[in-house]
Parts: sequence; structure tokens; C-alpha cells
Amino acid sequence: MLLLALDTATPAVTAALHDGDDVLAESTRVDARRHGELLLPAVHRVLGEAGRRLPDVTGIVVGVGPGPYTGLRVGLVTAATFGAALDVPVYGLCSLDGIAHAAGRAGLTGPFVVATDARRKEVYWARYDSPRTRVTEPAVDRPADIAERLRGLPAVGAGALLYPEHLGEVPPGMPEHQSAGALAALAAEKLAAGETVESGGFLPDRPLYLRRPDAKVPANYKVVTPS
Repeated sequence: MLLLALDTATPAVTAALHDGDDVLAESTRVDARRHGELLLPAVHRVLGEAGRRLPDVTGIVVGVGPGPYTGLRVGLVTAATFGAALDVPVYGLCSLDGIAHAAGRAGLTGPFVVATDARRKEVYWARYDSPRTRVTEPAVDRPADIAERLRGLPAVGAGALLYPEHLGEVPPGMPEHQSAGALAALAAEKLAAGETVESGGFLPDRPLYLRRPDAKVPANYKVVTPS
């Protein structure tokens, strides 16, 4: 097994290789405006560091969000392209689940909340009983609107750091952004347990936006027709 994991649902552009036992190489760079520019070099970097070639990859793991439209689609399109070109399966995972798994590797057991920055003074979030057990569907809300429901729970992720007055204390050493290494490790565990897309262990490689993109057709748009 050789998994190539990608995620661009947060400001982190991250890629990793996992051989089924451990992470062989990982590259992460935080830059919310350069997902398209940075992802392929990150893939090239981890392949080089691991001494592997792209045809060696047996599966693609991709974070499907939730995340902002522009950044998220970069990782999903890249994953789909690699999957088609290599004729290997593509395994989608909720990006929040990857951050939760990373929090577990950092020592957090649960219950807790994962929250990322959704912009517009909102967060993408979900609640977990453990690093492997999500108990709510991913959602997007204003932090003040969910504060009472999450009171007393520790929180991890960039959203929690942005709104500590609403989302609770962030334990030391917790991840802020996504780690493709953690995402790959989670996928490897699921595959070893026999989980599949059909069984619900993975998601289809389609974007989890949760809301419409910012770009809209102007209200007074004029249709031009030939005279």
C-alpha cells in the first residue's frame, strides 16, 4: 500500500505519503491564496523525500472539506486527476476528521470540538466523542450561535483560536490546520479495518461546501442578444 494524501480545505496546502504503517514524507505550507501554485510541488517533494515515484501510488486520499470554494476544489480536482491517470481509487475524508485524528495523535482523547475558519465571521465545525468518532454532521455557524451547545468542551483548529471566547479552551500542542500525514494515517487505519466508501468509512471525492460560493451573478445583469 502506498497512499498519497492531499488537502486544501484550510489555508494549509498539505501532501503526504503513507505506506500503510507510517508516514514516509509530509509537506505542509500555510498560504490561503496559493493552493493551486503550491500543491503539485508539495506532491513532488514528498515523492522525492520518500524515494518513490507517482506510479508507485496505490490510492489517493483527499480531504473533501468543508472549506472555502476556491481552495477546496484545487485538492479535489488534483486527487481526481491522479486517480484517473493512475487508475487507483480515491478515498474522500471529511477534513475536520483529519484534524481530529491529528489532535488524538497529540494526546487529546475527547470529547472535543474541531473548528476551522469559514471566513464571514463563521466557522466550520463538528463535535467528536473521540479522535475517531464524530457525533455531529459538519456545519457552518457563527461562533456565538453555537457557544452554549459546546460549552465546557476543549476545541482545536484555527477557528477555535480565532474565537476562544465562544469555542472554549485550546489545549497546548493541538493542530491549527490540516495535516495530510494525519489524514493518510486515518485512511490507512480505515482501510486496514476493511472500511470502504460503500460501508460509509469514506466519502465520495466531491466537495463539502456547506454554503454557496461568494461569486454571484449581478442582480441587474443584462442579456445581450444580436440585433
